[in-house]
Formats: sequence, C-alpha cells, structure tokens
Amino acid sequence: MRTIEWRDGTVVTIDQTRLPRETVFLEMRNCREVAEAIKTMKIRGAPLLGAAAAFALALAAYHSKAEKKKELISELESAAEVLKGTRPTAVNLFWAIDRILDKTRGFSGNTRDLVALVVEEAQKIADEDATANRLMGRHGAELIHDGDVVLTHCNAGALATVDYGTALGVIRTAWEQKKNIKVVATETRPKLQGARLTVYELRRDGIPVTLITDNMVGYVMYKRWISKVIVGADRIVRDAVINKVGTYTIAVLAKEHSIPFYVAAPKSTFDLAHASTDVTIEERRREEVTHIGSQRITPEGVNVLNPAFDVTPLEYVTAIICEDGVLHREDFVKFKANT
Repeated sequence: MRTIEWRDGTVVTIDQTRLPRETVFLEMRNCREVAEAIKTMKIRGAPLLGAAAAFALALAAYHSKAEKKKELISELESAAEVLKGTRPTAVNLFWAIDRILDKTRGFSGNTRDLVALVVEEAQKIADEDATANRLMGRHGAELIHDGDVVLTHCNAGALATVDYGTALGVIRTAWEQKKNIKVVATETRPKLQGARLTVYELRRDGIPVTLITDNMVGYVMYKRWISKVIVGADRIVRDAVINKVGTYTIAVLAKEHSIPFYVAAPKSTFDLAHASTDVTIEERRREEVTHIGSQRITPEGVNVLNPAFDVTPLEYVTAIICEDGVLHREDFVKFKANT
C-alpha cells in the first residue's frame, strides 16, 4: 500500500515511530488527529506532510456539519491554522494547505460540491506526489553508475512520501535497472530515521546497505569508499537547501573530497520566493537528545541545542533532481528566473 491513503472519511497511514519493531497503522478521522500525528512525527517527511495536510483538510470538509458554503470555508481555514502550527520548516505542508484553500475561494458550487472538491484535490496532491517520485527516480538513476556506493542521510524513501521516495526513489530505480550499487546510510541522530527507517526500507527491497554513525561520514569519504551522495530536502529556497540537520556537514565533506552531492525533491518542496534567512528552523524537544527512547544518557540539567534541520548553500550542491529532470547549478538559475 501507499504510505498514506484516503478511505471514505478515514485517513490511514503508518505510525513511523513504531518502525522497525512493528508495523502499526493509524486510522484518523479528524484534522486534529492528523495534526497530532504530524507534531509527534508519527507522520514525517516533507512530501508526506503535504499529502497528510491535504487529507486533514479533506477530513474537516467530509465530516463537517456546515450547511452554508461560507461556514465550511471558515472551518477549513480554522483547520488550516491548526495544521500550520505543527511543524514550521517543511514547505510542502504549507503549499498543500494553500493549494486547497485557494480552490475553495471563489468556488461557485454548493456546499456538497465543495466537500467533493476538497477531497478530490487532496487525492490529486497525493497522486501527483507518487507520480513525481517515479519521475525523479528515472531522472536521478541516470546519475548512478554500476559499482557506485551511495551515501544518504536521514530518510527520503517511500515512508517520507506518498509512495516510492525521493532520494531512495533514485537509488531504488537504479537497483531496479540492475545496477550493482551499495548504500551507506547515516543513523541520523537524534531521532535515528536513518537507522530505523532508511535501513528498514533498503533491506526490505534487498538493496545492500551499511549503517554508520553520523560522525563517521568524514572517515568513509577519506577512505574513498563513497561515490555519490543523495539526500532529500524539506525546503529548497533561492540560495540553499534546507534538510535534516547534518546535511550541511556532509555537503562540505563531499565537496572537500570531490564527491558529487545530489538533492532529490519534488517541485512542491521548492520555495523560490524566499531565501534561507527567511526560513524558521524547527527546534525540537531537549529529551530527544538527552534520552534514547526512555533511557536518559546525559546528566540532568545539561543545556541542549536540538535544531531539526540545517542550511546547505547551493554552492555545495552538484545538482537538484526533480520531476522535471536534473537541474545543475546553471539550470537551477534558469529555473528560478522562469518561476
């Protein structure tokens, strides 16, 4: 199944906090349940957050008791504010919300038709993401050669999207093309998305993977064991890529060792109206650093810094892979100019 699905007034998705120990499905019937799942990272990954937010608005519309169109739009706007308050950095969530609200404004049909429109638009957003991931996979696989060892950071696979994945979608396509490749995955402290989710996906697909701690990246590059780096993105602005904290460090090391550094993300992740200085970097709970699971690993009272993302200037990015193709630096400049 897809990572997230609409089932006649219920949204079904995988609880990613329970993987890889067990596969548990969440069944959510209102916007606040989806918002809570996003906030607690049961739902995570920029493209998936966009689809989840869209489906949350669909739930609000589907279960609304509003008789007048104006009342329904007001309820949707209130639901949108709840969703926007969950996680501030990944732009897909805001993009999906704005896309649906824009559809409702000026709609000339009746209330029942408006409900149908919202549900239909949410499904379109999900379907488009699945299609974009497949296209990215095909475009990006052209950059992967037989014998490559590809390093990836965090989780940008099927679990972070509606289906197939962005960075892992590229890797998955190369593997399906029978290319003899291997993957090195970072553990991705403090939430361990690489160790828990990326390794889970790659092993499920039979793709050879070696897990390393985050601070081993310099070592494996120094040893010349890495051919390429491919990561996802939570937001791509005019001058930088915003992605899981640690991405910038990997990009700097890749440039120092002349290793291509690729970013795979759909156009819904592009936010070219803004620069990196405009982006709010999410600060998460201190307990994510002071504890592993329920086990404290630090002295009590220690100061903690826990940004969820960091900023990688475009000068460190070899190319961006999206559904339209591979955008090298000069291509991205033209793309920005035409957007």
